[in-house]
Amino acid sequence: MSVLMVLVPLLLGALVHRVSLSRARRVRRPGSDKWVRESFAPAAFGLVPAAALDAGRAGPPLGEHRLAGMRSVAFAVRDGDWRAASAYVAAAGEDWDARWSRTEFLQELATDGDDWLRAWRREEPGNADAATLHASLLVHRAWEVRGSGYAREVGDERMRRFQEMLPEAVEVARAAAALDPRDPGPWVVMITASRALAPSRRQFGELWENLVARAPYHYAGHWQALQYWCAKWHGSDRLMLRFARRAAANAPAGSPLAGMYLHALHELDERGGTGLVRARSSGSRKLLERVHASFALVGPEDERLPRLRHLLAHYLLATGNNDAALEQFRLLGRWCGAYPWTEAADPVAAFDHARGLAAKGSSARRALRSGAAAKGRASMTR
Repeated sequence: MSVLMVLVPLLLGALVHRVSLSRARRVRRPGSDKWVRESFAPAAFGLVPAAALDAGRAGPPLGEHRLAGMRSVAFAVRDGDWRAASAYVAAAGEDWDARWSRTEFLQELATDGDDWLRAWRREEPGNADAATLHASLLVHRAWEVRGSGYAREVGDERMRRFQEMLPEAVEVARAAAALDPRDPGPWVVMITASRALAPSRRQFGELWENLVARAPYHYAGHWQALQYWCAKWHGSDRLMLRFARRAAANAPAGSPLAGMYLHALHELDERGGTGLVRARSSGSRKLLERVHASFALVGPEDERLPRLRHLLAHYLLATGNNDAALEQFRLLGRWCGAYPWTEAADPVAAFDHARGLAAKGSSARRALRSGAAAKGRASMTR
């Protein structure tokens, strides 16, 4: 019991969150900008005080109603009740993004013990949800053997074991796809595994067409495909960016899918620091504005949105779109536990400095200065 009670909040960042050191001390603003260091007053721009910033999370915790349901499922599977897991996935209906999110949650629970999943597969061998979950768990276990480093950092034995484990996952995923031809989940599993199995682009294209035929805007499926097309796997910067631009252009209202372009810029920054350079190009500026407009239509409860807002604020600031960046900082509120701020020695100070730069270049500051000047002139004529 104690393992699951710890596991659920760690996975979801929702039961408890770490209290930022910034609450107990004054935030020191880094950088060389004198105005930000000495004159930036967050409240004047609709921002939370620096002392309230919290680097323990990327965004607010999930709602209690949702958490209660997840806790209930976690405790049920701990006791071997696979029916609770089955009902949990099925309750998402044909909201394929939600269904995949629930499958991922169950996958994490299964890493702590999968007797309940084995029982589910025995009792319902024709259940596509159980088969998809099994396939996803096999991919996860293979990736645990490999590790998260670049290929050159993975030992030969670990890489051999990794590649030997993946075909079984693909076989189980194909069986799951046959059990429920509507469900894109098995195809997400196959696309994920394909990064290591290195299919030809034609073969990968067949997997992709099967996925988007079922769920054309599947967020996790797009993220996995973005990885396939990036230079560290089987594509290039050009192919990855082309894929990301198409996803952003095709993102429907209410979907965070336009954030794929932010993931692509982040990928460039992680490998060579060129994401910021790319963001400043004229084409990227326009695309970032499109992403910004798209996010305005995404429901605030979408758990993917906070991390995307951090990326968007970062790249908007780099392009000089200070008003749009400042809007993202307002929406983020106190939360700053995400990339790029977590790359700094003091994430709170890095976040605070970035929002100070956005405020400095914003129309809101110009309005404040004009108002102060007008007030000064009025006082002189009295």
